[in-house]
Amino acid sequence: MSEKAGEAMRAPETVFIVDDDASICEGLCNLLEAVRIRAECFPSAEAFRARWSGELAGCLLLDARLPGMSGVEFQEQMKAAYIEIPVIFMTAHGDVPMVRKVMKAGAVEFLTKPFQKEELLHAVEQAFASDRARRDEETILNSIRARIASLTDREREVMAMVTAGLLNKQIAAELNLREITVKLHRRHVMEKMKAGSLAELVKMCERVKSPSWAGPLS
Repeated sequence: MSEKAGEAMRAPETVFIVDDDASICEGLCNLLEAVRIRAECFPSAEAFRARWSGELAGCLLLDARLPGMSGVEFQEQMKAAYIEIPVIFMTAHGDVPMVRKVMKAGAVEFLTKPFQKEELLHAVEQAFASDRARRDEETILNSIRARIASLTDREREVMAMVTAGLLNKQIAAELNLREITVKLHRRHVMEKMKAGSLAELVKMCERVKSPSWAGPLS
């Protein structure tokens, strides 16, 4: 699949608004949709959680003081559940400890109601950019993992040793192979991994934390 085709299949960027005040939800939806930004509204954190899918793109506009599970508690739950979506907090009754806590946990912005349209749009722009960057990185990592999965067990062994800095003759001795066979495996690794150099191969393996060889030389 081409990169452009992959982009075309992505879910549209959406601001997911979680606020128990229906009038605020409606007003924010109208404001965002007026500037052609998709929006969906939810009355509670639980309602959004039920809607969540890893395929969704965009950001969460979350009221900090919701009835039931608060926005602050929900941020903690999302982190524990590996739900990765940028969060913009909003509240009419914030305090410094709360702001410090949610920002430290990774919130993009903390808006105090009533806030200006420009403040919201700037925060949404930042959150969308953050989400795009995260998804682009995820696409790259998945591509590298798929290339590693295409290697044979022997090729993975050779790759681990090559990226650990072993020479062909050292690898041959460790695996009881001829050096020419090691060179062949090494070439296949470079081709399948689409690596233009050893340095590029090392960076790929580090990026996905691929296991490296750490056995003693005989």
